[in-house]
Amino acid sequence: MAFVSKGGGFDIEAQTGQLYPGMMENPELRWGFIRKVYVILCFQLLLTVAVASVVVFVEPISHFVLHTPAGLAIYILSVVLTFIIMCPLHIYQKRHPVNLILLMVFTVLISFAVGLSCSVNSGKVVLEAGILTCAVVISLTLYTFWAAKRGHDFQFLGPFLFTSLLVLCLFGLIQVFFPMGELGRMIYGCIGAIIFSGFIIYDTDNLIKRYNYDEYVAAASALYLDIINLFLTILAILQGDD
Repeated sequence: MAFVSKGGGFDIEAQTGQLYPGMMENPELRWGFIRKVYVILCFQLLLTVAVASVVVFVEPISHFVLHTPAGLAIYILSVVLTFIIMCPLHIYQKRHPVNLILLMVFTVLISFAVGLSCSVNSGKVVLEAGILTCAVVISLTLYTFWAAKRGHDFQFLGPFLFTSLLVLCLFGLIQVFFPMGELGRMIYGCIGAIIFSGFIIYDTDNLIKRYNYDEYVAAASALYLDIINLFLTILAILQGDD
């Protein structure tokens, strides 16, 4: 994976030189940390694809969850467990191998919900959402590395993104109690896609500059949630346009 700019000849995997101006740490150590995070992230995404595929292609699973009271209870329980497991995941994020085990359970729970979201959409819509998500994530990641090399800092996005996420959550609750139909779903998806695109830039910038070397689980889980939420919001946009 290399990115070369015509003007500066910048290669994001060049392990000599600084990743950003004023870098005080060893670039090789930081690159080792970055590779470790992306390896974990790739495993998370592959696990998500595997679990979601089982939910989608084994129709009795999605039918049971979506059309029976017991299945609905299991789904609600999985959502609650997802939030609960975030606490020990944060507490034990630096304790190996407990952190990786908790991360795997966390990923499976989210993957189950992703599979259910995919099961109520056509294969074409899911494929389009997946391709668009990959294109956006790769483009924003390369852009952030390029911008960091030239001295740009995106830490200022933190408060804006947090506030925007709260507004998005409130908008989602309003949608639950007062549905606005396809238009409301598309608006929700468009706003969400912009917010989570911003989170990808923000968390990638933190990966380059701020995460400690033992915070690989926190870095991977943050980027994973950004990508999954971006995929779901794009799915909502395409679902409304289908």
